[in-house]
Amino acid sequence: MESKAILDVSAPSETLATSEVDPQLSALLYDMSQQVEMAMHSMVKMASEISESTGEIMEEMEKCKEYVNVKNKILEEEKDRFQKAAIAVIEFLNGSENI
Repeated sequence: MESKAILDVSAPSETLATSEVDPQLSALLYDMSQQVEMAMHSMVKMASEISESTGEIMEEMEKCKEYVNVKNKILEEEKDRFQKAAIAVIEFLNGSENI
């Protein structure tokens, strides 16, 4: 029975190794958690900047759409005036040929 009792007791080197590993592991986990926290903070900041930029881009796109609509209306009005002028000239020329 004495031999069994001796086997159950762990060696001092194993106890020492475990006690040295625990602080190292804790320090490693702490460092990793700090790095993850900094990375997440950076990602949140970037997401916020992207969201802000997206809003600015959407506003600029709306302004451009409004400008295009106004410009399109002006061009349509000019086209109508030129068509009316061309028709008036053709009618005038056709009328002078009949005289």
